[in-house]
Amino acid sequence: MRILISVLILLGFSLSLSAQNIKVTGSVADYYNQPLSGATIELSNTTLGTTTDSSGSFTLSNIPAGSHKLIISYVGFINKTVDITASKNTTQNLGNFKLQQNQEQLGVVSINGKRHNKFTREKSVSVSKMPLADIENPQVYNTITSSLLEEQIVTNFDDALKNAPGIDKLWESTGRGSDGAGYFALRGFAVQPNLVNGLPALTNGSPDPANMERIEVIKGPSGTLYGSSLISYGGLINITTKKPYYGFGGSVAYTSGSYGLNRVTADVNTNLSDKKNIALRINTAYHTQNSYQDAGFRKSFFFAPSLSYTVNDRLSFFINTEFYKGKSTNQTMLFLDRSAPLRVNTIDELGYDISRSYTSNDLYIETPTYTFQGQMNYQLSNNWTSQTAFSRSNSKSDGYYSYLYEGTQFTTLEEGILLARYISKQNSETIATDIQQNFIGDFRIGSLRNRMVVGLDYLHTNVINNSSPYITNGNIYIGTNLQEFNEEVLGITDATNYTDDSGVLTQAGTDALLANSTINPSKTEQEIFSAYASDVINLLPELSAMASLRIDHFSNADHTQTALSPKFGLVYQPILNKVSVFVNYMNGFSNVAPVDELTDGVISNRALDPEHANQFEAGTKFNLLKGRLSATLSYYDIKVKDRALRIDVDANNYFYTQDGTQESKGFEASFVANPVDGFNIVAGYSYNDSELTEGDADFVGLRPESAGPENLANLWASYQLTSGKLEGFGLGFGGNYASENKIFNRNLGGTFTLPEYTIFNASVFYGTPDFRISLKLDNIANKEYFKGWSTISPQNKRSLLANFTYNF
Repeated sequence: MRILISVLILLGFSLSLSAQNIKVTGSVADYYNQPLSGATIELSNTTLGTTTDSSGSFTLSNIPAGSHKLIISYVGFINKTVDITASKNTTQNLGNFKLQQNQEQLGVVSINGKRHNKFTREKSVSVSKMPLADIENPQVYNTITSSLLEEQIVTNFDDALKNAPGIDKLWESTGRGSDGAGYFALRGFAVQPNLVNGLPALTNGSPDPANMERIEVIKGPSGTLYGSSLISYGGLINITTKKPYYGFGGSVAYTSGSYGLNRVTADVNTNLSDKKNIALRINTAYHTQNSYQDAGFRKSFFFAPSLSYTVNDRLSFFINTEFYKGKSTNQTMLFLDRSAPLRVNTIDELGYDISRSYTSNDLYIETPTYTFQGQMNYQLSNNWTSQTAFSRSNSKSDGYYSYLYEGTQFTTLEEGILLARYISKQNSETIATDIQQNFIGDFRIGSLRNRMVVGLDYLHTNVINNSSPYITNGNIYIGTNLQEFNEEVLGITDATNYTDDSGVLTQAGTDALLANSTINPSKTEQEIFSAYASDVINLLPELSAMASLRIDHFSNADHTQTALSPKFGLVYQPILNKVSVFVNYMNGFSNVAPVDELTDGVISNRALDPEHANQFEAGTKFNLLKGRLSATLSYYDIKVKDRALRIDVDANNYFYTQDGTQESKGFEASFVANPVDGFNIVAGYSYNDSELTEGDADFVGLRPESAGPENLANLWASYQLTSGKLEGFGLGFGGNYASENKIFNRNLGGTFTLPEYTIFNASVFYGTPDFRISLKLDNIANKEYFKGWSTISPQNKRSLLANFTYNF
């Protein structure tokens, strides 16, 4: 009620404000006075913004009277901040601005204007490791912007990814050692979020969105530029952080909501030098929330300071650090029995009450994470830039992780299913160190323009594990015959003592069960040395070709392995900078460990070849109506080969073949549009057809369990009034659709299918240059829906969120 009263008071106050007829004009060019088309012009702490046209010129209208900061940004260049003073009913020509080239991923590249497409980004440095517009890049990727996250009041990473087509959550973030981050299905393959600013940044939890400028979901096997350890054959997830800019400003925000949600965030940027060449930006967040279930919580503190230092027009530095301290219970995950035919095949047959968590708030896990990234950029000449990057991440898991597993030890039960709770006390640490050296060029050979990156990469990871083994902590019964379970399984005959969970849900009780278990410490190290090169050649202004190659040398204590990964692409623009048609061939690979084989009772060790995935893709991209409509449509076909298959011959002989194959093909479409002033739309659709064509007999001919739903769709549309007495008032509506999902799909065990679902969300908001108030209702119909990967994980119920943001 207090929030609603505040909304009405602020709304009434704002109705007396009206726009001034004030304009500023100007133009933007590079150091050599070449116009920069598509540069972002943004009035700090307002929703006003625009972009430069093909001649580099811009006009920004309806500026409020007073003093403002104008931020000019362009991918691959250093931001420029200009102080302006606007007087009523005037037009001010600011002249020509020259931006200094800077290949680092620096800058507040956001388009927040009422008249422009604020949910899209036309360029990315991360995807191709060089400044390259989306329309001239033969690879498909989707960008989720901070503007979209703020409008949707996104408070967790999983919800952020719902805005990209073709990606769907498989596993919750578990917090367990080494792989505790969430898993997502992307083009039929499982992937985790392991990259920040294009560099390794491993985590055992869920990334906090407070420091995210954008999330890039890069599609297809990308081994050529990113190697094999941190990505999947379906693609990768890269987080680009917010960067310092030369000026003062920021915001503070408070979000409250259902199930005890309280979240406070702050974003503060300031100059540290009178010369305005050193800038500091700090993003921080405190988050606490309970579960909709009978137990469960999440608490976290996030702190991310970053620093930019421009020494001169050639040399600059960027440092980004992130500290995350998380504490939570791991979310409920029910593992289906993998050793016998399933007893139930659908959610209805299972009869699971999603209000039950089968845990307690006493059994939690802590996941502290630290990431450091440093980058030096030096302009060697007019055509070449050196980029040196160093990153180090440290993620820990300390506490209790549990899961439920459907077993076969009590198959005599006539009704319902029985699950055992397995629990471990995690004590694990993962350390990753990465060093990259890139040389990025933009030069001509004769009349042919070349944009090239040549790089070296060294990655070292070390996993130190002192976790306990898994022990059983009680049995859980799901069904209607509670008496049978208590009498036959638990031996309880008194109905007053009946229970559906015989576990001990306290730290003391769990520690007592673990007291006699033996910890076997382990330490796993690996090193990867890589070299790569990628060149984009403009054969004609409208025709370009990409050729790339990587050599990757993997080593650990047991073996070494070397792999080559090529990539080719072709882009033709029948309408320059507006429409492109593209094709690509992309490769990904995985290092395969040696195997033990048995011949006449003698065991021998044999090295195997790397596993490879090859993608062919064709499609088209659009950037129409002066940036108001961006779209990508594509068809892809990914084939994975060289998967190792063990062939049993008899008791004294077995060997491996390496001819396992998998195919994943499909169609994707994404649209980001601003059809009229104030109206913005993000929409996407994907279809994926995956099959294991050769492999384990239990899976061959079937859709892999990691592939996710065949059909996915996403939509978010919002409209904000841009003039009149209600200027700043807006509405938003959208949701997600997923078709049925075969999370367990085996020839011997059977199939468990999650039902299709459609989730709707809506919001109402009011914003001025100084503040913004928003209300959002997620899962309006309170739909019960589930995710899984041979597991069953219930998702959030209906929830209400309220946000207040103050800009300064």
